[in-house]
Amino acid sequence: MSQTFSVTAPADGQVIYHGQYADQAAINAAVAAAKAAQSGWRQTPLAERKAKVAAAIDWLVAHRDDIARTITASMGRPIGQSPGEVRGLEERARHMLAIADEALADVVPAAQPGFKRFLRREPLGTVLVMAPWNYPFLTAVNAIVPALVAGNTVLLKHSSQTPQVAELFQAAFAAAGLPAGVFQILFLSHADTEVLLHTDAVDFVAFTGSVGGGQQVQAALSQRFIGCGLELGGKDPAYVRADADVANAAENLVDGAFFNSGQSCCGIERIYVHQSVYDAFVAEFVRITGQYRLGNPTDADTNLGPMVRSSAADFVRGQIAEAVAQGATALIDEAAFPASRPGTAYLAPQVLVNVNHSMRVMNEESFGPVVGIMPVADDAEAVRLMNDSRYGLTASIWTRDAAAAEALAAQIETGTVFMNRCDYLDPALAWTGVKDTGHGISLSVLGYAQLTRVKSYHFRT
Repeated sequence: MSQTFSVTAPADGQVIYHGQYADQAAINAAVAAAKAAQSGWRQTPLAERKAKVAAAIDWLVAHRDDIARTITASMGRPIGQSPGEVRGLEERARHMLAIADEALADVVPAAQPGFKRFLRREPLGTVLVMAPWNYPFLTAVNAIVPALVAGNTVLLKHSSQTPQVAELFQAAFAAAGLPAGVFQILFLSHADTEVLLHTDAVDFVAFTGSVGGGQQVQAALSQRFIGCGLELGGKDPAYVRADADVANAAENLVDGAFFNSGQSCCGIERIYVHQSVYDAFVAEFVRITGQYRLGNPTDADTNLGPMVRSSAADFVRGQIAEAVAQGATALIDEAAFPASRPGTAYLAPQVLVNVNHSMRVMNEESFGPVVGIMPVADDAEAVRLMNDSRYGLTASIWTRDAAAAEALAAQIETGTVFMNRCDYLDPALAWTGVKDTGHGISLSVLGYAQLTRVKSYHFRT
């Protein structure tokens, strides 16, 4: 017997959606349909697969207003910012479509008389995409588009906080005319998801979520010889060098820390500033933070919405309170943000100084609107502190010296290094991580590699 679930809006605590988890019969039917459709879909010419996926993206872009309202209602991002997710979705999808021919082309080694030899990328089969709520379209499209274009069928299990996002994807691919079974959505309980992972129903898993969730996925797959891409947590650092444009760094790092209420795997959670510009940077960072307007995300003038749920906000409140008790100084007066109230999802942005790495707020993922700022004496100290983390998704260096940034970047243990920007995914570059941030690659031509297998052709002519 299937279970029911509901979605509570972060803005006001009202229930906005009632859903039902798939029962075993529905799961079996979806898996069978995906398997049945895969042979025909993989034999569909690449140009036709690309055209149908492009049509689905066209549909989503045309429904940008519905998407924006869905994002704001289900996870609390301000309505003035939610349309940006559609722009990001389109950028990534169009790029992955544009590079598909190159990424999936045969690899031909040097000619050898009497032989025809080449390597061909073939689809894996059925790909299970497990997407989170925080960037519900962007995170999902990273795997969905290349998986389908490469000739795989896709099962999308979206977060139970954002089931309407899954339904919008389903509507888009139905409108694009994908054959039955090529793309399907499943609302699954945790228990049924684990059972599914233990079976031979899927041939690859693309998971975005917490470290704990990634560990559960990897454990469930441990007895199977299939791949998985795990994009997990982050505690992303920034380093502001002595020669940085302080005003520009502060402006961009405030946005990197507090956009989406800090609920971003690549959001800025800790900042190291050269001691010669530390005071000026902190003052400017606090000034800009004070300009945020925390409130109901459906209001046009709100630029900082609630966190996804009150328990998430309470977790961050606990980190802040603990750090202050250990000697940190909070620079933002919460009273300046009257919407911020204990027991609710509304939380004022907070800037902490006098912090150190013994504090949870500097070593444990916050996933909320708080950032710690520390002074450093030189590049070496900055690199040491940036690497002093169990995570490694992105890091940013703020400087006018590109050569110095490149030299430092080589020493930083992370998946992506930025100079003078942060909190952004370039679809031409591989999105990956190290340490507890997980493994695997999405985006770029390499993103197609993990969604295909290589077959070698060796013909004596």
